[in-house]
Amino acid sequence: MILIPGQQFSKTFTRLRTMKPESKLWQKVKKNTPKIQWTRLESWSSYGTPDLLGYHDNCGFFMVELKIATGKKIHFSAHQKLFHLTRKQRNFILIEEASSSSIKLYQSSSLLGLLADYREVPSLAENDWTYIERLLIREPLDA
Repeated sequence: MILIPGQQFSKTFTRLRTMKPESKLWQKVKKNTPKIQWTRLESWSSYGTPDLLGYHDNCGFFMVELKIATGKKIHFSAHQKLFHLTRKQRNFILIEEASSSSIKLYQSSSLLGLLADYREVPSLAENDWTYIERLLIREPLDA
């Protein structure tokens, strides 16, 4: 929970607000991918733009869309669909299953399968933050 200063109901009680699931996923990404310089983008600034802009000297810039899976289909706005269908290089989709907290990394080119049933789409990586980070920054996998 996050304490919101200055928003008090009385002198002794302060309002508490819980973090949204996507915000919790963002915190996990930051914590578990220390080699990447991240910027979280505000979705209202440009519709369809992925949530995260990542940078590493090995590969330059790349983008990651964060999604929480609550059913078999992943929901994308029309703007997000257009972005991922037209920009397939160095753009990724990171999904966390709400029920199990399982993490899966997909390429943007997997979008159409994710719309139907993400469980049937092969992921690039699953539940391995070190491997996910290496894929994102194009680090040699045998190093």
